[in-house]
Order: sequence, then structure tokens, then C-alpha cells
Amino acid sequence: MPRPKPTPRRRGRSPAPPSPPPLARRCRPGQRALQEIRKYQSSTRLLLRPGPFACLVRELCLLFTCGVDYHWQSMALLALQEAAEAFMARLLEEAYLCLLHTRQVTLFLKDLQLARCLRGPELGGI
Repeated sequence: MPRPKPTPRRRGRSPAPPSPPPLARRCRPGQRALQEIRKYQSSTRLLLRPGPFACLVRELCLLFTCGVDYHWQSMALLALQEAAEAFMARLLEEAYLCLLHTRQVTLFLKDLQLARCLRGPELGGI
């Protein structure tokens, strides 16, 4: 069996070592959060997945109707999910205003409770 011919070698400089991969760019504090806020405000899709939300609604329905299983239309579940997400978004927005009023940075449970108390009983408050 004949031996393969060796490949000719180049004379001169050796090839340059591969450059290290560039580091990920760091964002200023809060900039990434603002990007996410803009992304979610511009989209119209729901924030909660419909499947787990429907399971939760059915479970609560069983709990409050003493075991009677009701059938839910998909449009009814969608309307309930829209209302629940609007309620939560509004509540978090009002709690954030309470947070800014006290010059805090972190949202606490007491801010959510204060926002619910300020709403009044007809708007989902305590």
C-alpha cells in the first residue's frame, strides 16, 4: 500500500490564534426592565397562558359550587382572563404609585393592601 504524500508546509508566520468571543454588553440598571415594559405594553397578547388559567378557573368553580362541574365556553374563559389581567395590571399600577409616594424601591405586600383599600369595595378593594 503506497504511503500518502505529505502536505506541503507554508513558510513564514504561523496563523494568528483565534480571537476570544466578544463579551455581552451590559445594560444600565433598570434599562432591561424598561425594555420589557415597552415590549409588553406594545403587544396585545395575554400575559398568562390560557391552559393553566382555565384549569384554575375550573378548580375554583368546583370549590365554590360544592362539586358541581360546569362546562365553560372558550370565549367565556377568554373574557374572564382578560378581566383578571386588567384587574391585576391596574392593581399593580396603583400599588406602584403608593410605592413611589413613600420613596421606596421595592414593592411590598403593604403597598398592594393600601392600593386595594384606596380603591374602595366596589372596585375590588377590601
